[in-house]
Amino acid sequence: MNPLKPRRLGRQDGFPRALHAEWTRFRTRCGWVLAMAASVLVTVSLGLLIAGGVRSTCVTGKGEGPCPAPLVGPDGTAVSDKYYFVHQPLKGNGAVTARVSDLTGQMRMPDAVPGVRNVKEGVVPWAKAGLLVRQSLKQGTPYAAVMLTGEHGVRMQYDYTHDVAGDPHDGPRWLRLTRSGETVTGYESDDGRTWTEVGAATLTGLPETVEIGLFATSPGVLWKTAEAFAQATATFDQITLQGADGPWRRDDVGAVMEPDGRTPHHPGGAVESGGRFVVTGGGDIGPATMEGGVRADLMLTGGALGLIPVLVAAVTFFTAEHRRARIRTLPQPARPLAAKAIVVGAVAFAAGLVAAGVVVPVGLAILRAHQNPVQPIPLSTELRVIIGYAALTAASAVLALGLAALVRRTVVAVGLAVALVVVPYLLATVGLPSWLLTITPAAGFAITQSVPTFAHVDVIPSLLGGYYPLPPWAGLAVTCGYAALALVAATAVRRGEVPRQGPLT
Repeated sequence: MNPLKPRRLGRQDGFPRALHAEWTRFRTRCGWVLAMAASVLVTVSLGLLIAGGVRSTCVTGKGEGPCPAPLVGPDGTAVSDKYYFVHQPLKGNGAVTARVSDLTGQMRMPDAVPGVRNVKEGVVPWAKAGLLVRQSLKQGTPYAAVMLTGEHGVRMQYDYTHDVAGDPHDGPRWLRLTRSGETVTGYESDDGRTWTEVGAATLTGLPETVEIGLFATSPGVLWKTAEAFAQATATFDQITLQGADGPWRRDDVGAVMEPDGRTPHHPGGAVESGGRFVVTGGGDIGPATMEGGVRADLMLTGGALGLIPVLVAAVTFFTAEHRRARIRTLPQPARPLAAKAIVVGAVAFAAGLVAAGVVVPVGLAILRAHQNPVQPIPLSTELRVIIGYAALTAASAVLALGLAALVRRTVVAVGLAVALVVVPYLLATVGLPSWLLTITPAAGFAITQSVPTFAHVDVIPSLLGGYYPLPPWAGLAVTCGYAALALVAATAVRRGEVPRQGPLT
């Protein structure tokens, strides 16, 4: 055999041999191996730097100190549980019926004049007023409620994370809540005579005696990058109780005290007159998506920069051979490109798995060691974040390889890959429109979301607040779709090439 003659790859070589050849080529090039190591180093270093720099303090009635651990609900989710409650004990089965005849409130808006508080009348979309049954007044305990909201009509909510829609219209509404054993059912009516079931909840372990009554609360009003105080005031009339007949009790559940330890901060209240109650409350009963502690996905904030060495390695894995190769007759042009994609994707997946597998658990341990409140994260979610970031790294590498096969220019391909995967994420991080994370390959970063987005909780549309416009797996699917499209397009272009001898320019 003439050693100077280029070897022709035929069908007899097979895909396994092509795959082995590409793997050997990758692992024997020090530059590509170092690029993957650099990706791990950048991702881990930035994540641990963030974890080490977080120091959370809170001011309570005892002064300034570490923040308390997040309040958790029955399923372990971080929750908010603050409201004003007018209630009675109910032993056994029973019901409460009332009409919410009016729902108003106040919202703190940005100051038009510096130093002058700007408070206007109105309610936020998820202001809530209605009827509530709960195990006890202890925060985080199981509950069920039927309510009128600021802009989402009637809802049935229970155990913080569950939400069932009723009539979407706003305005005065009759509500009824019944308890039968462990089942609590919510109803609504236009006239107090014809009733429609909104939803039902089974509260496992509900004791014989529960608290039942009227409540009002309101999450804060959202500005562009902040949340400010808001409260709701509801008027209840036509109130009837079944199974309970005693004096009404009043509690500002979850009230936070001023630094003096005695004065409630933004207190609620209730006024009774002629069988009618006007109840005012602030806070929320629902998931704590922003105030529930530091999120695990913040440990991967440096992951975007950590992808850059991976993208460079994937591009040069194609272009380095392209620059010095001679075009040979290839009976299956897709075979070598597919082999390259598998190799670079597998290596990138391993690099992403190591990076995320180190920075997430170690970063969370550092946060807890510094007495920071940390959002509860189930093991299944933590594994999804770690493995998901590895899958994102792999898909991004395959996309970069496909772009290199299309444009055949290292600088152009690297620039395109960074612009499509890294730049949109960085722009969204600094507060620019997050819609870029729906139409670009950067959508895949949604797979690292560690705190779910709940439809019945409004949040600031910012990555720093944990907001992603797409669900985790949908976002990753966008990135994978771009990678597949790039490979298909590159294969089609290669099939159309005319074989010739000589160096490529």
